[in-house]
Amino acid sequence: MTKQKRPLLKKLLVVPLLLVVIAAGIYWYVATEKFSDTKDREAAYAVQAIDFIREFANNDSAANRKYTDKIITVNGIVSEIEAADTTVNIKFIDTTSSAYAIFAFQEQHLAEAKTIKVGDSVSIKGSCSGGVFSEILGTEYITFKRCALNK
Repeated sequence: MTKQKRPLLKKLLVVPLLLVVIAAGIYWYVATEKFSDTKDREAAYAVQAIDFIREFANNDSAANRKYTDKIITVNGIVSEIEAADTTVNIKFIDTTSSAYAIFAFQEQHLAEAKTIKVGDSVSIKGSCSGGVFSEILGTEYITFKRCALNK
């Protein structure tokens, strides 16, 4: 009977070890994932900033289904620029509702983004992270990551 228990014991030890190795592999893949330069990617949609922001403000659930995790080109006039630690964030704001879209630039495009001024008409391409209504801010906001100026 002891000989039958040993193969079972080995299986019970190997399975958790195998699961740990698989989980570590998945974690490593996600943690080291590299994204291609957004500037070189084709945009799924090209939109005007104010119309885009209003689409989220009217129905953020439908807009999130349509745009989240897609590369979007947004054209508009810069309303605000926020200097963050090592980056710059550019905002398009709908002045009628205070809703806004905010763009965080890829490291390789920071120098170019820092030349933009409030009032400039620009085209920005980025990966849409989605929009949400903030109870604290009392407004809708849409975030973008991995952005680049679209020329």
